[in-house]
Amino acid sequence: MNKDFTYYKELTDKLESTGDLTDAEFEELLTMDDPAACEYLAERARYVREKVYGKAVYLRGLIEFTNYCKNNCYYCGIRCGNKNVERYRLSEEQIISACDMGYELGFRTFVLQGGEDMFFTDEVMVRLIKTIKGKHPDCAVTLSIGERDKESYRKMREAGADRYLLRHETADKEHYEFIHPKELSFEHRMQCLRDLKDLGYQVGCGMMIGSPGQKIEHLIKDLRFLQEFQPEMVGVGPFIPHHDTPFRDEKAGSVDITLKILSIVRLILPEVLLPATTALGTADAKGREKGILAGANVVMPNLSPTDVREKYLLYDNKICTGDEAAECIRCMSLRVSKVGYEVVQSRGDHINTIPSC
Repeated sequence: MNKDFTYYKELTDKLESTGDLTDAEFEELLTMDDPAACEYLAERARYVREKVYGKAVYLRGLIEFTNYCKNNCYYCGIRCGNKNVERYRLSEEQIISACDMGYELGFRTFVLQGGEDMFFTDEVMVRLIKTIKGKHPDCAVTLSIGERDKESYRKMREAGADRYLLRHETADKEHYEFIHPKELSFEHRMQCLRDLKDLGYQVGCGMMIGSPGQKIEHLIKDLRFLQEFQPEMVGVGPFIPHHDTPFRDEKAGSVDITLKILSIVRLILPEVLLPATTALGTADAKGREKGILAGANVVMPNLSPTDVREKYLLYDNKICTGDEAAECIRCMSLRVSKVGYEVVQSRGDHINTIPSC
C-alpha cells in the first residue's frame, strides 16, 4: 500500500477518537517520515491538550537534592560505579530554603529528585515533607527518589506527599534487564508503580526513547502499558549517553520519535500531565518548545543551588546547569510564550483531581 498523508491522517484521527490503534498502526505512526503527517499528529495533540488544559503550561520546581545512588544502571551518570562523580547531599535546611525561594518566585509544585540514597531515610523524608507542606500548604510535593517498599511510600504519602515520579524506562522485561544490572528487577519496578497508585499518589511513569537495545516493538509495549496503567504523568525524553557509563558510545535517541511519542501519549491519555523534558531541550536547542507543540504541558526549571547543578548529570551536556532560578523562569516563560502558550503559577494537578469549585 502506498502510504500517503491521507493514510496517516486517518490513523491519527482514529487514535484521537478512540485512544487506541493496532500494534501495526502504532508502528506506522512511529516510523512515518512524512513531515505533513508528523505535523498533523502534533496538531491534533495540541488540540486535545488545549481542550483539557487550555494554553496553560505548568511549572515544576526541580530540586536535585542528592546525587548519591546505590544503583548501577548502565545508562546513568550518577550510577554508583562511576567513581568520577563529585558526590553531594543538600542539607534539610538547603532543601527547605530552595522551596522557600521557589515559592517566592511563583512555584506551587516542588519536585524532590535524587538518586536512591539511603541517607534519606523514611524519617528524614517524612520530616522534610511535613516541613514543606506546613510552610506552603497550597503547594504540591512530588517525590522522585526511586524504588522503596510499600510501607516507605505509605509513610511519605501520609506525611503529605502528593505525587511520585518513577519512570518504568521500558515495559519489556528483557530490554529492562539489558539496560539495568541484575540486582534490579523489572517485576519490582512494576510493583512499585502499582503500590504508589494503591496508596493514592498521583503517579508518573515514563521511558527513554532510543535507549540501547530498544526496538519499535518495545515502544509499542510502552504505549500498551500506559493505556493499562493510566498514569497521571508521563515523562518521555531521548536517551543521551554519558561518558562515564557502559553506554558511552551508543547513539542518542531520536528527537523526532520522542516528539511523536509525546503526541501519541497525549491522544491516548488526554488529561495526562506531560513534561517537555530537560533531556529533550538538551538533545535539541528548541526541544522544549517542540515538546510543547507536540502536546506537552509541563516544564521543570531547576531550583537546586547552582554550585551542585553540574554534579547531577545523568547524561552529558545537560542544559541550564548554571542559570539562577529566577533567570531560568524568565527564559522558560519567554520560550513558552513564543510558541503561543503561557506559563502559569498553579499546582497544575491532573485534571481528575481538580475540585469543581
